[in-house]
Amino acid sequence: MAIVLFDNRNRKSFFPLTATRAIAGLRMGIFTIKERWEKITGEDVFVHTVEYLKQLYENIPEGEHIWIDSTVIVSDELLLAINELKLNEALMDKQGLIAGKTNQSPIFFDSLNNLNGFESLKGIEVKRLEVPQQIFQWNNQFLKSDFKLITANRVSEPISLTNILINPSDIFIEEGVTMEYCTLNATAGPIYIGKYATLMEGCFIRGPFSLGNNSLIKMGGKMYGATTIGPNCVVGGEIKNIVMLGNSNKAHDGYLGDSLIGEWCNFGAGTSNSNVKNTGGDVHLWNYAFNGYISAGQKCGLIMGDYSRVAINSCINTGSVIGVCANVFGAGLLPKVISDFSWGLNERYIFEKALSDINNWTKMKHHDLSQEEIDVLRAIFGGVGN
Repeated sequence: MAIVLFDNRNRKSFFPLTATRAIAGLRMGIFTIKERWEKITGEDVFVHTVEYLKQLYENIPEGEHIWIDSTVIVSDELLLAINELKLNEALMDKQGLIAGKTNQSPIFFDSLNNLNGFESLKGIEVKRLEVPQQIFQWNNQFLKSDFKLITANRVSEPISLTNILINPSDIFIEEGVTMEYCTLNATAGPIYIGKYATLMEGCFIRGPFSLGNNSLIKMGGKMYGATTIGPNCVVGGEIKNIVMLGNSNKAHDGYLGDSLIGEWCNFGAGTSNSNVKNTGGDVHLWNYAFNGYISAGQKCGLIMGDYSRVAINSCINTGSVIGVCANVFGAGLLPKVISDFSWGLNERYIFEKALSDINNWTKMKHHDLSQEEIDVLRAIFGGVGN
């Protein structure tokens, strides 16, 4: 038996991030959703998503499995209820299936009518992700809980005495980390530094904060919580309350705050975003599922899809959305919504040119686009993901 995390009917609400991945691939705290379920349960975890994305994930074996909505936030109460499920029993709330035990074939599982086939339904209350901005808005609590999960019964690697540590009991360093003459303050939350990460001299970090494996913070970088930098990233300048999924760069001076950044993205030197309106009023953010703007609270910067880049000294507006594979350049304050495969502000990328440019960037991190990744991009370019 294994766990299968499925995308629900709300996956489009997380565009542009879920145009290129299942919901289970979203990162918050230290882990992706899939990694967190694996860590907590110790079970094999598979992913069920829309047809054009299935090629990115391992095939789900036939058999009896626990199917769990990827947007549901794991808790002790939920785990207890899941463990008590019998075959063809399910947990539900007003949004639909939360989790159920079934031996129905993955081929026939219908994520839009997912209560079908269960003989017994029990209603419980759970917390769910519903919109992408919640990922950075809730990141504080996830960093704290994930830190406990990943450091339980473990001892941090030694930390050089050139560094200044405040509340060192909440600072954990993995093997292979390079870090000298940095200041780490874990008073407000824990600090986790992943394997073979590098912190150049003069970095200032305030928790809660996580730096992924093989990532790098450049000299003098100022990192405010609650921030997650995924694996294989390069960051610098001033960063506050963001989640960067992985393989992306914001390497130079400039501000990035209250934002969610996909993979293989790049910010040109001097680029900054606004995260608060001049009026101090409510920020409205474009949402693909609603086909309109929704409230994102008082602070919201940027939601940025995979493979997108912005030119040097770009000015990113409050509550902006940049789609997949956009090469953004233009004078003045950028538009709040920039479409997939944009070239500049008013043209569209030629697809083969887009692939060539993406490959140039991925090769910098020793990665070549796979055929599966190319097929997904081609589907998005053709409008399948919409």
